[in-house]
Amino acid sequence: MPFLIALLAGAASVLAYAPFDQFWLMPLSWGVLYALLRHESMRPGRGFLLGWAWGSGALFAGLCWLVVALNRFGGLSAPLSVALILLFCMALALYPALAAALFVRLRKREWGQRVLLMAACWIGAELLRGQVFPAFPWLSVGYTQTPPSPLAGWAPVFGVYGVGFLLAVVSALLVEAWLNPVARRRALWVSVLICAGGFGLRFVTWTQPVGAPVRVALIQPNVAQDQKWRSDTLMQQLQMNVDLLRRYPAQIMVMPESSLPLFESNLPQGYLELIERDARAVGGDAILGVFTSDASGGIYNSVITRGRSPVQHYSKNHLVPFGEFQPWGFGWFFKLANIPMANQTPGGDHQALLEVAGQKVAMNICYEDVFGEELIRALPEATLMLNVSNLAWYGDSHAQPQHLQMSRMRALESGRPQLRSTNTGMTGVVNPDGSVARVLAPFTQGAVVTDVRGFQGRTPFIWLGDWPIKLGVVLILLYCLRGARRR
Repeated sequence: MPFLIALLAGAASVLAYAPFDQFWLMPLSWGVLYALLRHESMRPGRGFLLGWAWGSGALFAGLCWLVVALNRFGGLSAPLSVALILLFCMALALYPALAAALFVRLRKREWGQRVLLMAACWIGAELLRGQVFPAFPWLSVGYTQTPPSPLAGWAPVFGVYGVGFLLAVVSALLVEAWLNPVARRRALWVSVLICAGGFGLRFVTWTQPVGAPVRVALIQPNVAQDQKWRSDTLMQQLQMNVDLLRRYPAQIMVMPESSLPLFESNLPQGYLELIERDARAVGGDAILGVFTSDASGGIYNSVITRGRSPVQHYSKNHLVPFGEFQPWGFGWFFKLANIPMANQTPGGDHQALLEVAGQKVAMNICYEDVFGEELIRALPEATLMLNVSNLAWYGDSHAQPQHLQMSRMRALESGRPQLRSTNTGMTGVVNPDGSVARVLAPFTQGAVVTDVRGFQGRTPFIWLGDWPIKLGVVLILLYCLRGARRR
């Protein structure tokens, strides 16, 4: 029965993420697991299974949209697609399983130490999941606390992992207040202080607008994924790109990831020159998603600029495992699935900012938007953050609103507007405070055309990144390990 309870509690956590946005549910869902693990009769092996059950339920409920990519567009049967994604989620759930087992092994009698230990184990596991194989930080618990959550104010200070740590602390404190009469009053007061601190920090302006507003057109072409790579529709797609750029003139006009679904060198002669002339005619620059290559045969997922400013480019650096590169030992998967451009090359850690319309734009392509500590390499020099994505792979699913929610966290961390141009959704503008200024309805063709201002300055997260929370996790674990050795 505890195993089933943990599984269902984990699955229920999906309601805390976008598009449901019931942020208050995550402390309840995670608190169920903590309540099970804190029992004195719990053993590490059983704790491992409970953590694995909670993680499997949470990850599969939140990532089941991956089935669409394998089944509808990857050529795998529905049962095989479900089985592979279920196995993937169960493998990722080993991280919360290890966190739970470690907590039980080092569990303290004193309730305050117990609370900090559980939060450190959990966020330590999330940091590992996001930075070692397969480096997949999607659905970190901190993402549930975008505004209007009172914990959102901590994001510019500690980032998404710090928000997740404080969420875990508050959740565990509430469980202690419920189950431990001795701790009730103090646990409730600490919870209130953490939430009040986050609420108060929402009113701190870490960064400031700079320069005059610029007109941007964030274009959403809405090309179905099963049409994107067809040779018989290629010329229509290329003409559609030209038409959309002409329809939405602006100082910065953005087409999404792979809006030109072929190599730059294979574009029709004069095509880019035509776009450049059109952009110059309206006094602007066009940013286009296209694939590029080098002399050694490397394939890059890139954006290029054409218009008033000099020609510039950026290539995606953090690639998607299985979708954009082949992890060691998974050649069998690529023999089963039909995934185009799945052997790409990283673009490099330190690429130049795009300078267009008087703005310094920090680019990130699709999946890169989930790595906050990597994006701050471009700060504080960048005045705008721009993400271009193609989530048509995942159909009409939770992938799009979940990705927008992550962009909201990146805006909070960086204190910069987050501009998004996507193929099928969700295209829009996120304000530096994490609120969504404008968003286009998914699966429609159009554009968000609006004025935005660049921002300058540093949030504490820009200064320090994830290091404070990493150091805090290590110190808590070392302290508890020292106590365990003494016992």
